[in-house]
Amino acid sequence: MLPKPSRPSSTSLRFVVLMVLVVASLVAGLGLRSPSPPDEPRFVLAARHMVQTGQWLLPHRGSELYAEKPATFMWLQAAAYKLVGDWNLSFLLPSLLAALLTLWLTWDMSRRLWNRRVARYAVLGLFVCIQFGLMAKRAQIDMVLVGMTTLALWGLVRHLLLGPNWGAFALACFAAGVGTVTKGVGFLPLLMLLPWLGWRWRHPHAPGPGRSWGWWLLLPAFLAGTAVWLGPLFLALLQDPDPQLQAYARELLFKQTGTRYANAWHHHQPFWYYLQVMATMWLPGSLLLPWLVPAWWRRCRRGDPRYVLLLGWVLLVLLFFSASPGKREVYILPALPAMAVAAAPLLAGLLRRTGVRWLLLGYVLLLAVAMLAIGYGAVHGDGWALRNATKRAIDLSVLPPVGWWLIGVGSACVALVLTLRLRRAGLAVVLSTVLLWSMYGLGAMPALDPYSSASRVMDKVRTHIGPEAQLGMVAWREQNLLQTDPQAADFGFKRPVAEQWQDAARWVAEDPQRRWLFVLDKAMSPCADRAAIVAIGSANRNNWQLLPGTALDVACVARTHGAVDDGDGVQDDDGD
Repeated sequence: MLPKPSRPSSTSLRFVVLMVLVVASLVAGLGLRSPSPPDEPRFVLAARHMVQTGQWLLPHRGSELYAEKPATFMWLQAAAYKLVGDWNLSFLLPSLLAALLTLWLTWDMSRRLWNRRVARYAVLGLFVCIQFGLMAKRAQIDMVLVGMTTLALWGLVRHLLLGPNWGAFALACFAAGVGTVTKGVGFLPLLMLLPWLGWRWRHPHAPGPGRSWGWWLLLPAFLAGTAVWLGPLFLALLQDPDPQLQAYARELLFKQTGTRYANAWHHHQPFWYYLQVMATMWLPGSLLLPWLVPAWWRRCRRGDPRYVLLLGWVLLVLLFFSASPGKREVYILPALPAMAVAAAPLLAGLLRRTGVRWLLLGYVLLLAVAMLAIGYGAVHGDGWALRNATKRAIDLSVLPPVGWWLIGVGSACVALVLTLRLRRAGLAVVLSTVLLWSMYGLGAMPALDPYSSASRVMDKVRTHIGPEAQLGMVAWREQNLLQTDPQAADFGFKRPVAEQWQDAARWVAEDPQRRWLFVLDKAMSPCADRAAIVAIGSANRNNWQLLPGTALDVACVARTHGAVDDGDGVQDDDGD
């Protein structure tokens, strides 16, 4: 008689249910909004250009080459569009899939290093950190970079701590190469070799990979990863002497990598900036650091290689980014999964402490109070919500629906606190995070989308000029161009506004009766007939105007070279 198959434990079943809720909260809202600034519209513009023209090697922002980032992320968005046929669905898919991959890799890495129970703590601990969920629901390069970084760490851990496993090592190096041509810092996982070498020097007889020809896989595998994009680029450089292509390669391979790191021209922050980011954007996980840091220190002093490698790598990443004068909060995100894996074995013990439980429950309660207060203000049209809506030219009718979403989720979080109480404070944190990201995707972002994506003001433009008119743009923003269909004419993005006016005047002169210009108010030409200018609306804290072609003195533009105020008319790329 065959034995009955064993049923999964109640703990495993609860974990599966929680993971279904986690995935559902990350998926929530997919397809319900359009790309929003600062980074999303420029990437979708480039991806859309690839799909429309069939030219996938060099990304474009309107009529200009976009040389700030490699094409890899835009390829993923364009490929997703080819599969699903809807930009509002496809532009978020790479980040979502990378987030799910990161969660699985975090689980599997923890399972292999410790056990399944620890792995459950690791994956849920990663999910509840605010920055992880926020970036999983944004179409920025960083979440895909985190996916590649975590894949590389997974391969290195399997080789260095659980190996030798030369296949996993080669995969890690390849993933680091792909990460590098996704965003220049993708090589950072290979820094884990430094703490490993230090640990091996102190423990020369420990099991693990020793001297072998396999180490020579590092460079070929890494270069194979980078060749995903650099290979086609170098072939194009060899075959095409076009100076524009050469300038593009120099800009991307030198200025946007080494120069941007060593002598950043924006986002200057103090050396300790990332400690502040970790303390705030990694909530509620960062609340546990007063207990985690001493415990980590004791384990590192005992020479536990799991902690030495994971935490040594995190420290190297922190020092690497802190050394650069240019800093953005998303840069440190790749270190978060490794921190979650290192914290996971300690979480079960910490969650038995009354002080830790009170702290986590207080976090959920504070989150609930904040949502209730903002939601109440939104429903009644006062306070923080009203001030921000006014500043961003958001129709006040949008506030009550968003407010009720906030009140609903805030009330649900209060109910979690009252129901789960101290004994299940950790579960309250997970469920409140599920509610937060579900509300963000299903309620807040779709309601605010017409204003954050600039679709509302561009709808007004289409209605005003009519279906037969043609639109050109001067001193434009990426979200405005993205919201035009067919795509408006543009005269450069980073070019001086004076030069844009020269080309715009020539374009208008070809058919002044049908052509209109969409212009940032601060960049309007003195050669325009002020009486004919139409104030069409505000979006993203900018005021926009429409100028009929018949109201532009083309001869004046030619005489004055479009001499307008360039200071506010050109948007520098401040992407990630």
